[in-house]
Order: sequence, then C-alpha cells, then structure tokens
Amino acid sequence: MSFVDTERFQQKLGKKPFLVTMEVNPPKGTDLSEITRAVDAVRGQVDAINVTDGSGAMMRACSLAVAKVILDAGVDPILQMTCRDRNRLALQADLLGASILGVQNLLLLTGDDPKAGDHPEAKPVFDINSATLMKVAKGLTQGKDMAGKDLVGIPQFCIGAAADPGAKDLDVEMQKFQAKIDGGAQFFQTQAVFDVLALRAFMERARPSGKPVLAGILLVKSAKMARYMNAHVWGICVPEALIDRFERSQDRRAECVAVAVELIQAIREVADGVHLYPLGWEDLVPEILKRLDTAQTRLGSTIGRGRNPVAGS
Repeated sequence: MSFVDTERFQQKLGKKPFLVTMEVNPPKGTDLSEITRAVDAVRGQVDAINVTDGSGAMMRACSLAVAKVILDAGVDPILQMTCRDRNRLALQADLLGASILGVQNLLLLTGDDPKAGDHPEAKPVFDINSATLMKVAKGLTQGKDMAGKDLVGIPQFCIGAAADPGAKDLDVEMQKFQAKIDGGAQFFQTQAVFDVLALRAFMERARPSGKPVLAGILLVKSAKMARYMNAHVWGICVPEALIDRFERSQDRRAECVAVAVELIQAIREVADGVHLYPLGWEDLVPEILKRLDTAQTRLGSTIGRGRNPVAGS
C-alpha cells in the first residue's frame, strides 16, 4: 500500500476545524483514468474521497475495488455501501473484505430503488436498513458478527451516515440522526445544501452530539440540470433564484465555481466541513478549494433570496 498521508480521516475527526471530502462515481466499465486524474488533482487538498455504490441504482464497477485504487494512490477513501443489493451475509463479507484491503472509512446507506436505475428489472434486497448495517459494522469492530459468532481478526472502521438538513419534518430527521449515532455513526455527510438557515437550524440540534457534520455542496452545472434534479432527485431543492442565475450566465463552469465558493463561505461557520458532489466536474474541485480562502463572497447574491437563503441572513 502506498498511502502517503500520515493521518487517516478518522484521526482528523473532531480535531481538524474544517474537513473537506468529495465523491467519485466508479466507471461503467474498467477504465479508471478519470478516477486517477481526479485523485491526482486533489491529493493533499481533500481529507477523503467517497466512492459511491451504484448511485442512482445505476450499474457501475465495484466501489470496493475503486476505493482500494484510491487508497493506493495516496488518498483515504470513504467506501459507500448500500443495503439494496446484498443480504446480511454479503454485507458482512464485504465489510471484512474492506478491512482486509485497508479501507477503514464507511458511509452506510439504504440505497436507491432499482426501478430508478438502468436495470429496473433487478430484484431489490433490502435485507436490513442502513441504521442496522451501522450496528452490524460496529459489532464487527467488537469482534462479533451479526449472529453473535466470534471473529478471528477484528476490523477497524470509521462509520459515517447521511443526513438531510432540509427535511420537511426536522423532528423526524433528528430521530433518524440519533438512531444512526446509536448504531455507531461517527460522522455525517448531508444532502446538498442550498438553504443555510435550514442548515443552521439542523446544526443547532445536531451540535450537542459532538459528531462532525459535513454539509453537502452540489456542483450545479446548468439551469436544465437543476430543474431536472428538483423534479426527479430526492432531497434536492435548487432555488429558483440560482436557476435564473445560471440561465443568465455566459460561462456555466465559471458560474459553478463561483456558486460553490459562495455556498462554502456561507456555511463555514455553521458546519464542520463540506462534502462536494462534483457530478463529473471533478476537475473544478482544485479551483474551488484554491479560491475558497481568498474569494470575496458576493454580498446580496441572488442565491438564497426568499425561500432558500444561502447567506443565512
């Protein structure tokens, strides 16, 4: 293993004041050139890279294999694992396999329904849910499998979970949040955030847990993409003011960078870090991070006026 960072992601939790993670999607095939380019571009700038597990219920290469490639390239991976495709036997086997390969960080999710993906005839498994899977992973670190059998060799995991600061019923969301902590969650990465007031309200209730929360930052590419995601992707609500801004823009990529920087600046004092969703524009992440500390947030930005404030004012 050629891991070059002397401090793993778990060691930074609760110690580094502002964490940065991003995600990559495994290819639909075996060509990892885009993954390796993305890793090379952000090495030393991000604290970990998530590897999605059949995001959107789309068939892609094994997330564990890609996580191992990222680890060997010198960046700590966060292995996403869903309950959609595996029963409890396979889930436990893959968790142990991840540990054997040196992959310690996990983001455990329920997973999208196969009907939403490119193999709608696939049979969903959902033997257990994400909160139960967290308990299973925690149990493995204590030397027991789900059936109470002893392990020969005990894995080490840093367990993560998802959260939705924009949930319509925050009381229900906080109940889920606490259940995930009870199950073993050590950190959270959220759905895409556009409403900083909603994030602030969520963080006021999440903060006493002491668990780091990384706010999701989605790289919006166009007005068309934003409208599609609002209509078809659960948990996404891109404000109309932002959509209008992209419609007026002459340079979508430059606008994407500017918006991401503004959002991160706005939440910097609210969350414990950010989780970037590049959606194929991984090459913009270094520019976003470079501009972050020096960029002047545009006061009175059209983002966030009305229903979805960004600046939180």
